[in-house]
Amino acid sequence: MRTIPIESWERRGIYEYYSRISNPFYMVTFRQDVTNLYRYVKAHGLSFYQGLIWACTQAVNDVSAFRITMREGSPVLLDRRDPSFTDLKPGAEQFHIVTMDNIAEIDAFCREATRLSREQEGFIDEEKEGDTLIYFTCLPWIDLTALTNERDMSTPEALADSIPRIAWGKFIRENERISLGISLEVNHRFIDGLHIGRFAQKLTEYIDGLEA
Repeated sequence: MRTIPIESWERRGIYEYYSRISNPFYMVTFRQDVTNLYRYVKAHGLSFYQGLIWACTQAVNDVSAFRITMREGSPVLLDRRDPSFTDLKPGAEQFHIVTMDNIAEIDAFCREATRLSREQEGFIDEEKEGDTLIYFTCLPWIDLTALTNERDMSTPEALADSIPRIAWGKFIRENERISLGISLEVNHRFIDGLHIGRFAQKLTEYIDGLEA
C-alpha cells in the first residue's frame, strides 16, 4: 500500500470535479467471449462462476486505477484487491457472501472458493468487509444487459466508495463461441472509460491464456 500525495496526484482535478457531483457512480456493460474459460474449467472440473471471478480479479489488479481508494483525505494505491462474491448452497434460495484472499493460480483459487463457500454458515463475515474488496454477483438465469447496485447514500463517506462491482448473467452459445454480458459499476472519481477498456483487455488476456 502506498499513499499518494494529493498535491502531486495527476488525477486530483478529475477527483475534485466528480466530488462535487451527488452521484459519481456509473455502469458499463460489455460482451465478453468466455469460450476458452468454459473449456478450461470443464476440462479441470472447476466452477465456471469461480473461474470468471478469478479472471476478473486478476484483471482488476492489473489496472492500477482500480486499486485506488481514499483514506483520511489522501489517495492510496492498494497492493491488491480481493474478491467478495455472492453464492448459493445446493438447494438454497437465500444467498450468502464469501470473501477470500486473491490467489494467482486459477485451480487453487477455485478450490479455496469452494471450500470457503461450503464451510460458511452465516450470511456474511462483516469483519472481512473493507475498501480493498471487489464485489461480484451473478444472475445465471438471464442474459444480463445491465445491472446497478444498492448503495447507502445517506452518509458523507458513501461518495468515497471505491469498490468495483462486477456482475454477469448466463452465457450464450453462438457459432461454437460462448459469451456473456459483464456489468461493471465504478466511481468516476477514480476510474474512467480508458481504465474500463484496459480491464476488458486484461480480462480477455487471462481467459485466452488458459490452456485446457
